[in-house]
Amino acid sequence: MLTEFLSLLCLGLSLGFGDEKKNETLPKPSLSALSSLVVGHRGNVTLRCQSHFQNVTFTLGKLQDSGYRQEQRSTGHKAEFLLTHLEPKDAGMYFCAYKTMDSQEWSGESDYLQLEVKANGLIFAATFSCLSISILFLSVVFINRCAQHGLSHEESTRRTSHSEFPKQEATDLSNLDRISVSTERPPGSEPC
Repeated sequence: MLTEFLSLLCLGLSLGFGDEKKNETLPKPSLSALSSLVVGHRGNVTLRCQSHFQNVTFTLGKLQDSGYRQEQRSTGHKAEFLLTHLEPKDAGMYFCAYKTMDSQEWSGESDYLQLEVKANGLIFAATFSCLSISILFLSVVFINRCAQHGLSHEESTRRTSHSEFPKQEATDLSNLDRISVSTERPPGSEPC
């Protein structure tokens, strides 16, 4: 009976020890950038993940994209992930984790790094060009309106001065009619 009890005690302790080891969590790694976290369009950046253990497999992930994963085995304490030809869609929060050969369980995630990818300078040039063309168009419209306003003022002055001539001509014509009426003789009458 004592042997059975000791056997069961040893079995229980060994199972408990295994469960205890399983519940141990690996310390989280650290993630850093070897250069600036603000990268130009089509630029590159290297992210370094470091752990307290050697001979581990590292993974790099992106918070906003659960499908994004890069894995890398390392015999040392660190792994470097080179991100190349970055586009604005590559910007976001990155993290890393690792697992040892023994555990096969992933560590907790590192603190997040915010990667920013600047927009292409071509976008700025296009925006600036559109703005310049708009200002030019508005200037042409403004100048055209001012010129038309100046012409309409001159035309109204010309019309006023032209309209005085027909009145003068009408007055001259009516005087001529009077003259011609008074010089005409009625039929059958003789000159004085």
